[in-house]
Amino acid sequence: MKKIIVLKAFMAVLIGFVSLSLLSCNNNDGPEVVPVKLQDVLGNYKGKLITRQGNNKAETIVVFTAKKDTIKFTDLPVKEIVKSVVKDPVKTEAALAAIGKVKYNLNYAATINTNYNVLELAFTPKTLTLQIPVDGAVKNTVVTFAAKEKGFYVRQDNGMKFGLVVDKITVDGAVLTPYEIIKYDFPYCIKY
Repeated sequence: MKKIIVLKAFMAVLIGFVSLSLLSCNNNDGPEVVPVKLQDVLGNYKGKLITRQGNNKAETIVVFTAKKDTIKFTDLPVKEIVKSVVKDPVKTEAALAAIGKVKYNLNYAATINTNYNVLELAFTPKTLTLQIPVDGAVKNTVVTFAAKEKGFYVRQDNGMKFGLVVDKITVDGAVLTPYEIIKYDFPYCIKY
């Protein structure tokens, strides 16, 4: 008789543990993922810009604003572009000082990728026109940008990632040759 009572008590405890373990597996208490919206990308950003030309690499911090369909730079770094046109390091620094801050607007179209809960940014870059002063003359320079891949905005960390390439540079109507491609990589920019 005592064995039956112990067996019933053991079975009751076993059933209790099994039901508790099955209930604890039902984990719906995880973080709720808020779906990304097209308006989420709008705002001010600050992040790292890595420019590469051949074996040369430079890093700087940039600030820009994302509007409805445009990313606005108030001070786009153009040192590599000017260096490609001028060639002389001393004259490059003088030309950069004379040019000052370069404004650039980058057009984009955002689409929602629901599989990854991100915004994909397809860019349509405009050309950038610079007047580069060298030896008392002004070199009219047209810079052609291209976006080889899409950019992304991730809502969880309010981060944006994208890149541009300077495909060609035209100086006073002639294509600059020889020319080594300049890459502008924005690996991680945070909304602030």
